[in-house]
Amino acid sequence: MSLLGKAAVAMWWSVRAEQRSEFGDWHSHEHFPERMSIPGFRRGSRWTSATDAEGFFVLYELEHYDVLTSKGYLDRLNAPTPWSTKMMPHHLGMVRSQCRIAASFGCGIAGALATIRLSPLNGRAAELQAHLLDTLGALASKPGLTGAHLLLTDTPKTSSPTTEQQIRGNDGAADWIILVSGYDIDAVDAVIAGQLSPPSLQRAGAQDGPTPGRYRLAFTMTPNDVGA
Repeated sequence: MSLLGKAAVAMWWSVRAEQRSEFGDWHSHEHFPERMSIPGFRRGSRWTSATDAEGFFVLYELEHYDVLTSKGYLDRLNAPTPWSTKMMPHHLGMVRSQCRIAASFGCGIAGALATIRLSPLNGRAAELQAHLLDTLGALASKPGLTGAHLLLTDTPKTSSPTTEQQIRGNDGAADWIILVSGYDIDAVDAVIAGQLSPPSLQRAGAQDGPTPGRYRLAFTMTPNDVGA
């Protein structure tokens, strides 16, 4: 898939089994339509972990970076609905990164996704980024794959945590994020075991301990779907 816009919010968290049914109902029927009604939101997608029964990844694609500090977005973050207020405490281990999209290759929506959270070694950020741009650009058109993207976290300077953040507690944040999507989960798995494996990334200039994740598409929505 090709990412829509120049910025994104990337989030990972867990929901316990007893909350998953209500979470899916709320997230699909209230939360996604609410977010897609905010000016500048281009697409939302929710992915379930292929390896962790409780894990989710959610991506909001934004028209431009300033949407992150727009009145429309901040108003929603600071005035959660009663249902959102109920569900926010069940977002466990939240990692939430507000990002600029450094590169996006490919097209379409895919069913399988790998995420890799990583950081560059001191003094090797430019080298690592150049390597990733070459690698991701070549991957997007490979058999079984549909997209490859690089997101760089750039947290806006805000005065205080939003109401939603206060309900959840302290959110973590990633640094750099790689996304690789495909219609063949085996092809996606081969990439994160090969060109984008931890040893390969470390040789290219990444710190030890990149964090990979494997996901399957659960739901996606754009502003055109709201009220359809």
